Amino acid sequence: MMNRVLRVVLLLLWLELGLALILVPWSEVWDMNYFLYQYPALALFVKNPFLRGAISGLGLMNVLFALEAFRRRTAIVETR
Repeated sequence: MMNRVLRVVLLLLWLELGLALILVPWSEVWDMNYFLYQYPALALFVKNPFLRGAISGLGLMNVLFALEAFRRRTAIVETR
Protein backbone atom coordinates (compact mmCIF):
# COMPACT_ATOMS: atom_id res chain seq x y z
CA MET A 1 0.00 0.00 0.00
CA MET A 2 2.75 2.45 0.93
CA ASN A 3 4.60 1.64 -2.28
CA ARG A 4 1.52 2.63 -4.29
CA VAL A 5 1.15 5.91 -2.40
CA LEU A 6 4.84 6.71 -2.94
CA ARG A 7 4.43 5.94 -6.64
CA VAL A 8 1.47 8.31 -6.97
CA VAL A 9 3.29 11.06 -5.08
CA LEU A 10 6.36 10.71 -7.32
CA LEU A 11 4.26 10.75 -10.48
CA LEU A 12 2.43 13.89 -9.37
CA LEU A 13 5.74 15.52 -8.45
CA TRP A 14 7.24 14.73 -11.88
CA LEU A 15 4.13 15.95 -13.64
CA GLU A 16 3.96 19.18 -11.64
CA LEU A 17 7.66 19.90 -12.11
CA GLY A 18 7.37 19.26 -15.84
CA LEU A 19 4.39 21.57 -16.22
CA ALA A 20 6.16 24.28 -14.24
CA LEU A 21 9.26 23.97 -16.44
CA ILE A 22 7.10 24.25 -19.55
CA LEU A 23 5.08 27.28 -18.44
CA VAL A 24 7.32 29.43 -16.23
CA PRO A 25 9.95 30.46 -18.82
CA TRP A 26 7.22 32.08 -20.91
CA SER A 27 5.44 33.87 -18.06
CA GLU A 28 5.78 37.24 -16.35
CA VAL A 29 7.52 35.60 -13.39
CA TRP A 30 10.49 34.80 -15.61
CA ASP A 31 10.77 38.34 -16.98
CA MET A 32 10.44 40.20 -13.69
CA ASN A 33 12.46 38.62 -10.93
CA TYR A 34 14.98 39.64 -8.32
CA PHE A 35 18.07 38.45 -10.16
CA LEU A 36 17.35 40.45 -13.30
CA TYR A 37 17.12 43.62 -11.23
CA GLN A 38 20.34 42.86 -9.35
CA TYR A 39 22.32 41.70 -12.41
CA PRO A 40 21.11 43.45 -15.58
CA ALA A 41 23.71 41.68 -17.75
CA LEU A 42 22.05 38.39 -16.86
CA ALA A 43 18.91 39.51 -18.73
CA LEU A 44 20.59 38.97 -22.10
CA PHE A 45 21.11 35.32 -21.24
CA VAL A 46 17.88 34.65 -19.34
CA LYS A 47 15.54 36.26 -21.88
CA ASN A 48 17.03 34.33 -24.78
CA PRO A 49 14.26 32.33 -26.53
CA PHE A 50 16.62 29.41 -27.11
CA LEU A 51 17.25 29.05 -23.36
CA ARG A 52 13.53 29.28 -22.68
CA GLY A 53 12.87 26.62 -25.29
CA ALA A 54 15.53 24.34 -23.81
CA ILE A 55 14.02 24.64 -20.34
CA SER A 56 10.54 24.00 -21.75
CA GLY A 57 11.96 20.95 -23.56
CA LEU A 58 13.25 19.61 -20.25
CA GLY A 59 9.78 20.13 -18.81
CA LEU A 60 8.23 18.25 -21.72
CA MET A 61 10.63 15.36 -21.16
CA ASN A 62 9.69 15.33 -17.48
CA VAL A 63 5.98 15.16 -18.32
CA LEU A 64 6.63 12.34 -20.80
CA PHE A 65 8.60 10.40 -18.19
CA ALA A 66 5.74 10.79 -15.72
CA LEU A 67 3.17 9.61 -18.27
CA GLU A 68 5.37 6.65 -19.24
CA ALA A 69 5.85 5.66 -15.61
CA PHE A 70 2.10 5.85 -15.11
CA ARG A 71 1.48 3.75 -18.22
CA ARG A 72 4.01 1.08 -17.24
CA ARG A 73 2.42 0.48 -13.84
CA THR A 74 5.57 -1.05 -12.39
CA ALA A 75 7.05 -0.22 -9.05
CA ILE A 76 9.27 2.84 -9.20
CA VAL A 77 10.94 2.28 -5.85
CA GLU A 78 12.32 -1.16 -5.10
CA THR A 79 11.99 -2.24 -1.48
CA ARG A 80 14.25 -4.84 0.08
